Amino acid sequence: MWKKCSMPQADTAERLQKVLAAAGVGSRRACEDLIFKRRVTVNGKVAKLGDKVDPTTAEILVDGQRVIANTKLVYLALNKPRGVVSSLDDEKGRTELADFVGQFDVRLHHVGRLDADSEGLLLITNDGELTNKLTHPRYEIQKTYMAEVINGPLPRNVGRQLLAGVELEDGPAKADSFKLLGALGKTAQVEIVLHEGRKHIVRRMMEEVGHPVTRLIRTAVGPVRLGDLRPGGFRHLSSAEVAALYKTAGD
Repeated sequence: MWKKCSMPQADTAERLQKVLAAAGVGSRRACEDLIFKRRVTVNGKVAKLGDKVDPTTAEILVDGQRVIANTKLVYLALNKPRGVVSSLDDEKGRTELADFVGQFDVRLHHVGRLDADSEGLLLITNDGELTNKLTHPRYEIQKTYMAEVINGPLPRNVGRQLLAGVELEDGPAKADSFKLLGALGKTAQVEIVLHEGRKHIVRRMMEEVGHPVTRLIRTAVGPVRLGDLRPGGFRHLSSAEVAALYKTAGD
């Protein structure tokens, strides 16, 4: 995890308005105005015109929202296909995440995981601080899933059961929200939101209420949504999405 630095090194320090402009906050003139109006903080202190910062280490906020100024940081959203293992260096030679994002010349890691039979949104980055915030249980980051389940039609009490909590072999688990999306015969599509991160948690919860999962897609992690990404495709997160992830994690 990279560390914050209170005093920038001379060889990497740049004027704050230049760093903000390079990060997409606005024109250099607009960024000077933000600094003048005391809307910018650096490492917890209100910035002043003329300040210099190291963009690789400084924690910069505009109106309380994180600005990612370090151009070496990479933030990706990948639509993991079914059958792909959540690894960037699989020892067994199976199809892995690196087969889709291996072109980057920095060391990346995935934020959490999806089992091989599941698909959908995986965040991939080299930002250790953000990874820790998104994966640590105390931050309670919500994940949204679309599940196809069998043994339908679903009785109305299924949602109430999941919201109240079910008992699993490793302790109780409950959904933050549950919604029936559609049904056809004995198959149904449901949306379930959890902040849990235990292994196979959605599959085990649905099994417990009598409706095993036949397909599972993660559609969102916090404020970042899968959208229309094709399976195996990835995109760079916007600066607003990265800031929103930090904000969701209580930054």
